[in-house]
Amino acid sequence: MEALHSATRAALDAAARGVRGANPLVGAAVLWDDGTFTTGYHHGAGTPHAEPEAIRNAAPRSTAGATLVVTLEPCSHTGRTGPCTHTIIDAGITRVVIASRDPNPSASGGAQVLTEAGVEVVFLNDLGQPWAHELATRAHGLNARWFAAVTHDRPFITAKIAQSLDGCVAARDRTSQWITGAESRAHAHLTRARVDAIAVGTGTAHADNPRLTARTETGAGAPQQPIPVVFGTTPLPTDSHLARNPRALTFTDVGAGLRDLHRRGVSHLLIEGGPTLMAHFLQHDLVDELHVYTAPLLLGDGIRSPLSVDTLAHGLRFVPDALPEALGSDTFTRFMKEV
Repeated sequence: MEALHSATRAALDAAARGVRGANPLVGAAVLWDDGTFTTGYHHGAGTPHAEPEAIRNAAPRSTAGATLVVTLEPCSHTGRTGPCTHTIIDAGITRVVIASRDPNPSASGGAQVLTEAGVEVVFLNDLGQPWAHELATRAHGLNARWFAAVTHDRPFITAKIAQSLDGCVAARDRTSQWITGAESRAHAHLTRARVDAIAVGTGTAHADNPRLTARTETGAGAPQQPIPVVFGTTPLPTDSHLARNPRALTFTDVGAGLRDLHRRGVSHLLIEGGPTLMAHFLQHDLVDELHVYTAPLLLGDGIRSPLSVDTLAHGLRFVPDALPEALGSDTFTRFMKEV
């Protein structure tokens, strides 16, 4: 049990190194009878899942007869990569310990597939150990907001905020380009390049005439471009970049728009502004992750989010998901909605 405990912790630590967004964070560990193990984790959409990576990292040692510990139920479907269940079976793994079930209808069922193939499957909570319950809870919490998005038929939603030290997103005259520096803007484009869609409100669309594209470090267009999305009731100027973009989608209702995006295969949505749209998403508990870029300047009575909070107890709480990162003179911090 001690070796399984250690391997499960290692798998969870590995999972936390992944990239949040369209896919859940998943880590895995191949555990041998002598108590040694090797780990792997999912690096993001389109890359090998945690289970195949852990098995690959085990080489040149044989995985036949070994135990595989995984933080989320292995998938049994073919997406950008093949089913993890097939990889596990082909590797000769004889026992799989799962920390958390997968609520995604398109990906769940892996445990049953493995069982039918003769692999022993154990869910962590069924071990009846206090440490097992603790780690199962941690595994679920790691992806709690991703689970919420899947079960509500909407994309996982990241909201980006570029602000001054005193929380302003624009000066009093509504100028906002650029609060943050070039390093922060380049960093934000890395996120743009990996999301499926980027959304703004009609106010931002009118004020900034954005293209909502993703650029590489050289300034060239990224190979994969997100779908531009506009929420609001005000029609776009006919000569605006977004009105002339045939890929751009407009929605007057946020809820209906999110369901439509999900049906179109949008799994990760980035909200970039403005403050009114951001406040709506926050107040309706639709923001799963916050990317906050803070510039070292004060704007006094500048523009802030119209978020309405009556008392401290009703504040929307987020928790840091990583250590703050220096980007030039700015600071980047990633937060997750508290669960």
